[in-house]
Amino acid sequence: MPTYEYKCLACDNRFERFQGITAPAIEECPECNGKVKRLIGAGAGLIFKGSGFYITDYRSEGYKESAKKDKNESSDKSTSSDKSGKKEKKTDTSGESKSTSTD
Repeated sequence: MPTYEYKCLACDNRFERFQGITAPAIEECPECNGKVKRLIGAGAGLIFKGSGFYITDYRSEGYKESAKKDKNESSDKSTSSDKSGKKEKKTDTSGESKSTSTD
């Protein structure tokens, strides 16, 4: 549940209330019973606690290396099956003939 901040328009008293989102806004100051206005807060700051967030959030180097090996092996198998399946002969179709002239 969010914490809302209020300010009294009569006595400038500022206070916070822990309320549900669907709860009605507070209309009276607890000090002077004057009208209050709900302030827009910045919210909770982002807090990083723990041993680390970059290294521990990603896979280990050992996992990355084995995944890379598996990927290379599967790509080698697919290229070798392509080579054994169809072989195309490439012929020189450039149409150019080299002539040697002796002057």
